Amino acid sequence: MTVLADLPVLYSFRRCPYAMRARMALLVSETIVRLREVVLRDKPDEMIAASPKATVPVLVLPDGEVIDESLAIMRWALGHNDPQHWLQGSDAEAALIAEADGPFKHHLDRYKYPVRYDNVDPLEHRAGGLAFLEKLDSLLQKSGQLAGERPTLADHAIFPFVRQFANNDRDWFDSLPLPALQKWLADHLASPLFATTMQKYPQWQSGEEEPLFRLP
Repeated sequence: MTVLADLPVLYSFRRCPYAMRARMALLVSETIVRLREVVLRDKPDEMIAASPKATVPVLVLPDGEVIDESLAIMRWALGHNDPQHWLQGSDAEAALIAEADGPFKHHLDRYKYPVRYDNVDPLEHRAGGLAFLEKLDSLLQKSGQLAGERPTLADHAIFPFVRQFANNDRDWFDSLPLPALQKWLADHLASPLFATTMQKYPQWQSGEEEPLFRLP
């Protein structure tokens, strides 16, 4: 019997790419959590108290430890149970994730939200992001996933951001000569894992019992 107090609490926002990749790792590692769906303009006081930087995802463990970086949540969950061997990756995979989270995310933000920045040309940043997509396509042509024939941490850590980039102008993205990348993205988006990851939950309110987030 599952005792709620013995389960971690996850503060999440459904459409956030960082939260998406954390949720995928929690699901695949079979880590059951109590899900608190957050509305970013109305963040709960409990989340801010746990992590003053107030960004999702935030995982609060039963002993009070707080993990508030998405990759750290992924590695914590998979460190306990990694049935699909996501952590088998190499240093090259870690470097690829760092490139996605750094330079690519820099271009993505300025392409998608140019009004948030001064003197930004979104097309210039679209071109900067495209250079990374071309690199991914070249890797994917070899075996279908970023680090071999099976998806690993890198694939699941990166594809939510590629999804966000693609959705900013889907017609343009679909017209690109990047067939390996486009197939890779489509396959991950169509996966049962991603479907469960993207299940909708109502905004959590203080005092409410949380739904359990887990594989069906």
